Amino acid sequence: MTTIGSVTARVADPVEGPGRGALAPAVALPPRAERAERAEEAADRLRASAVEVVAVTWVDNAGITRVKAVPLGGLVHAAEWGVGAAPCFDVFLADDSITTSPIIGGPTGDLRLYPDLDRIVPLAAQPGWAWAPGDRHTQAGGPHPGCQRLFARRMEAAAAARGLSLKAGIEVEWVVALDGPPQEAPQYPTYGPAYGMHRLTDLSDYLRDVVRALGEQGLGVLQIHPEYAPGQFEVSVAPEGPVGAADTAVLVRHTIRAVSAKHGLRASFAPVVEPDGVGNGGHLHFSLWRDGRNLGHGGPGPHGLTAEAEGFVAGVLEALPELLVLGCSSPAGYLRLVPQRWAGAYRCWGLENREAALRLVTGSTGERAATANAEVKCFDASANPYLAVGAVLAAGLAGLEQCRSLPPEFTGDPAAAEPGTVPRLPQSPAEAIAAYERSAVLREALGDPLYQAVLAVRRAEAEQYAAVGPEELIAATRWRY
Repeated sequence: MTTIGSVTARVADPVEGPGRGALAPAVALPPRAERAERAEEAADRLRASAVEVVAVTWVDNAGITRVKAVPLGGLVHAAEWGVGAAPCFDVFLADDSITTSPIIGGPTGDLRLYPDLDRIVPLAAQPGWAWAPGDRHTQAGGPHPGCQRLFARRMEAAAAARGLSLKAGIEVEWVVALDGPPQEAPQYPTYGPAYGMHRLTDLSDYLRDVVRALGEQGLGVLQIHPEYAPGQFEVSVAPEGPVGAADTAVLVRHTIRAVSAKHGLRASFAPVVEPDGVGNGGHLHFSLWRDGRNLGHGGPGPHGLTAEAEGFVAGVLEALPELLVLGCSSPAGYLRLVPQRWAGAYRCWGLENREAALRLVTGSTGERAATANAEVKCFDASANPYLAVGAVLAAGLAGLEQCRSLPPEFTGDPAAAEPGTVPRLPQSPAEAIAAYERSAVLREALGDPLYQAVLAVRRAEAEQYAAVGPEELIAATRWRY
């Protein structure tokens, strides 16, 4: 392993001094006896599905899903006492080298990874296996201040305390290629036209198996279709709460990988797979709700937004430069974030405007009360989805509290506007990091341990690839996501 940086690290004790971003009671562990009883019930259900091993995952600050697995007979113990996981994973980079931060890092310390028993599910494409997302706590039982999933849960609880809820969904785009040495450029199993039926026909068995596996895991597939780039597809699933949407994004990608392997294929969710390619997005859709009502519909604001929804959306739009640190985490993401590729390279908003970083989607007449939402287009799949949804919640709630209003809507292509008319989003990791360091909202929401760990990883990866050309950067990240 390569260690980047030389700061002496320590792990803060969240019980004695939470400081910024104080942890809400909503993230506390249930009583141990209750966890054990529920784990025994879950184990009985999994045993009936011939499950033998349970994979418990978390996503690090570089956007890589990490895992610890336990045999089914060990699930009860894992639910009672957790599974050991070192805090140094919070400062892992995408290539598995390690940096450090002022609070988290170094070889000392340990955490406990607890499976979320409410989300545990047999894996349809991996017989004998089940999956559960994990929350990380200290050995004393307190919430780990660097846990990204607990951060998203805190932000969800902060919205609930205001009587608000968020429905969210993350589009999953990927490129599928023939299996082969990782250093080689992709060779595609189909070269059919963009969005064309040709591609679906070429890979109909594969795509059917993807849909089947997702359905068997309880996920509501809304649509699946070929995308623009060679070998590229997209799947959308039903919206749910923000933490659930992040969990689902992890599960969907894992399922696609497993189905791909069964078909002798490999999948890449990297921001860019080929030089000059459009890349894979990880667009985040969200809608704000109160008392069962979609606040994005029926209001006096632009295109039916209520005042609360407008303030929330305006807060997200204002914070997009710093949100890129959490939603476009890989340096390769900035190769995707260019004009006229529907990547949302400009900090503007517009109704159904696919070139705007924030697209307002009302849906069809007659169903808008259920479907009206906003889409953040500048995010990609290198993001930790828990950080992405949690940060959008934090920015939106700040905008709501500040009673923000949206600036004038932009219609058409912002790249064709007079220079300087529409601001570009950061075009490099350095620009996004600078915006992140100025954000009091994100620092307060994340809390210093997580805020500093994210910053350390972004700085280290920016330095790591600063002198690297696009082709080398793409090759280094193509199969990491």
